[in-house]
Amino acid sequence: MASLKEVRNRITSVNSTMQITKAMKMVAAAKLRRAQDRIIQMRPYAKKLNELIAQVSQGTEVGGSSPYTQVREVNNVLIVMVTSDRGLCGAFNSNIIKTALTYINDNYSSQLAKGNVSVLSFGKKGSEAFTRRGIKVDNEFTDIFTRLSFDTAKEAAEKVMAAYAEGLYDEVVVVYNEFKNVATQILKTEKILPLVSDESSDTKTANVDYIFEPSEEEIILELIPKAIKLTIFKAILDSNASEHGARMTAMDKATENGGDLLKALKIEYNRSRQAAITKEILEIVGGAEALKA
Repeated sequence: MASLKEVRNRITSVNSTMQITKAMKMVAAAKLRRAQDRIIQMRPYAKKLNELIAQVSQGTEVGGSSPYTQVREVNNVLIVMVTSDRGLCGAFNSNIIKTALTYINDNYSSQLAKGNVSVLSFGKKGSEAFTRRGIKVDNEFTDIFTRLSFDTAKEAAEKVMAAYAEGLYDEVVVVYNEFKNVATQILKTEKILPLVSDESSDTKTANVDYIFEPSEEEIILELIPKAIKLTIFKAILDSNASEHGARMTAMDKATENGGDLLKALKIEYNRSRQAAITKEILEIVGGAEALKA
């Protein structure tokens, strides 16, 4: 049985840790509200833009002239992976890393063996994990969450788009956590380049005779880059909200576990104290009996 001093030290340590986890939960909750509002406001716009591209380009060949719709033999692949900068958010980062690795091994094993798989990491955790595995990692936008804005996401998207247009990559895939609610994040893997129409989509496009101004080609070629930039920005916002939700849940669970541990330690402390008191009483009684004799 541990000594009273050891148990008291453990109780103090657990209390201190619980204060930290409670504070982190409150901070995550405050950040989550802002992040959640941003992604909820973004989704209708992103959905409508994709629907508009599908409707306007229906039955036309204009989209095929865009460099971002050109389908090539897949020799070089870029994985855009969105993780967090910090830990203490449960399995948030490990799930993303495992999903990205599984996707690469399942779909690009031959390219990986040749060293033709690269990773553009948003967030330090993903960069660290893939660097340790010997995969090429672009760290230019690792700190994107410290300067989170559409301009920063646009800069990253333009770099990806330029690399694809130049033929440096033949496919670009984004891996991220889609925010559903505080306790639930959905792992998503989306191919963003080449941009192809989703034939399996349930979206019904109306047979409308559009009047284009300035021209059909200019409109579609303008909308396609916007859609790609918006897809990347949406993935970043989704992941940002998911991170705060995961951290809030993890800190809540840590606080709950700390409370359970504290109860167990207090019981242990009381038992040790009771045993010490009983021992002292026995010693006093034994001494008194010895004096009588």
